[in-house]
Amino acid sequence: MILSVSRLSYPRSIAAGALALVVALAPGGAVAFDIVYDPSNYAQNVLTAARALQQINNQVTSLANQTQMLINQAKQLTKLPTSVLSQIEGNFAEMKRLMGEADKLAYNVSNIEAQFSPTFQNFAAGKSDAQLAALARDRWQQSLSAYEHSLKAGAVAVQNLEGTRSQTSTLLDTSQSAVGLLQATQAGNQLLGVQARQVADLTAMLAAQGRADALENSRKAAAQEQSREQFSRFMIGSSYSPTPVRMFHD
Repeated sequence: MILSVSRLSYPRSIAAGALALVVALAPGGAVAFDIVYDPSNYAQNVLTAARALQQINNQVTSLANQTQMLINQAKQLTKLPTSVLSQIEGNFAEMKRLMGEADKLAYNVSNIEAQFSPTFQNFAAGKSDAQLAALARDRWQQSLSAYEHSLKAGAVAVQNLEGTRSQTSTLLDTSQSAVGLLQATQAGNQLLGVQARQVADLTAMLAAQGRADALENSRKAAAQEQSREQFSRFMIGSSYSPTPVRMFHD
C-alpha cells in the first residue's frame, strides 16, 4: 500500500518551504520517504532572509555613525590642555609695575596739570635766585629720571620678547594638534592675548620715551626762561655803568 501525502505544512522557520511527503511501504515492511522540492517557495524564503539581513546591516551602520558623531562632538568640547594666560598676565603686571614707578610728572592727567605749570612755566614769580637754582636742579633730575625710566621700559619690552617667542611657539604647536573646534578657538584666543601684551609693551615703551623727550624739551625751555629772568634781575639790580676800556697801548 502506498500513502501519498502532498504539501504538508511546516512552521515558517523552516527555510525549506512547503514539502510534499510521499510515504511508500516497500516490500519486506520498509518505509520509503520521497521529498518534493518547491523552488519558488525556497527562493521566496531566501529573499526574505536576505532583506532581513540587509536591515540588520543598515541598523549596525546607523549605530556606528551615531557613535562616531558622539565621539566627534566630545572632541569639539574638549578644552585646550595648554594655557599661557598666567604668563601673559605676569608680563602685563611687570610692565604695569614699572610704569607706576614714574615719579613727579607721572602718567596721570591731574598730576601733570597740578605740577607742570609751577615747575616749567610760571616758576619765576616771587622766587629768589636760590629757589630758582633749586627748581632748575629739580627739573634736571626729573628729566634724567625720565630717561632712566624710558630705558627700563625698553629693557622690559626686550626681555619679554623671549617669552613672546616661547608662548607663540607653544600655542601654535597646540593649535596644530587640536582635536576639536574648542581647542583651536582657545589656542587662537591665547595667541591674540600674546599679541595684545606685545602691543602693550610697545605702547608703554613709546609712552616712556615720549615722556622723557617731553620733559627734556620742557626743561630746556624752562632753562631759557630762567636765564632770561636771572639776566633781567642782574641788569635791574646792578650798579654797573659802562666805561671805556683800552685793551691795547697806543
